[in-house]
Amino acid sequence: MESKLIKTTDKLKKEKKLKKKFKLVVILLLLLLLILYFVMGIVYNSGNFSITLDKNLYLDNGIIIYDDFQYKVYRTELLAKAPETFNSIKEIWLPEEIKDYEGGSHNGDSYLVYTFYIENTGDEVAGYTREVIIDDVIKNVDAAIRVRIYKNGEYLTYAKLSSEGEVEPNTVPFIDDEIIMSEDVTNFKPNDIDKYTIVLWIEGEDPDCTDNILGGEFKVRMNFKPIDAE
Repeated sequence: MESKLIKTTDKLKKEKKLKKKFKLVVILLLLLLLILYFVMGIVYNSGNFSITLDKNLYLDNGIIIYDDFQYKVYRTELLAKAPETFNSIKEIWLPEEIKDYEGGSHNGDSYLVYTFYIENTGDEVAGYTREVIIDDVIKNVDAAIRVRIYKNGEYLTYAKLSSEGEVEPNTVPFIDDEIIMSEDVTNFKPNDIDKYTIVLWIEGEDPDCTDNILGGEFKVRMNFKPIDAE
């Protein structure tokens, strides 16, 4: 009887050990999957690309922003949902019809596209300053980022200077590490509407697009404010 009890106890101990090992393996596998989730793409949890409007543009000039012609109301911010992940792509992969998109998000695989409008609903000629501001950068992912801004069908593409300090091909360099671009728009007449489309991607042909930026993050917003406002 005692011998049988010892055998039963040993069996239970072995089962407990096996269960512990199994739990450990499951935990390790879950950790591995979690690591892969964060490493497989280049940009994760990048949040929303936002467009903000200084309230004084509305209060003084009746200028509003919107992404739906059926919902023209005053608001200070529009949010463009980013793709789940950004992997590097080539510029030539972007659809040619981007400039024809109507308002709202039109994201593709690993790139952001968002169209919106700014309108002068007031009674006087006005103006505004448009600027694109970098809010956060992790792991120098901005070194390979491209920001394309369409205005009424015409576009410019912005990129950070290369690591050698040279302008990337077919781009306009960032103003500095915090501001991508800034420009005044004047003679904005009553009932005028400017259509904007923002395109954001990581350029795979950029020499700075390396494994070093894996898991990086890039948060940016476009701001509209009165001319000469700080």
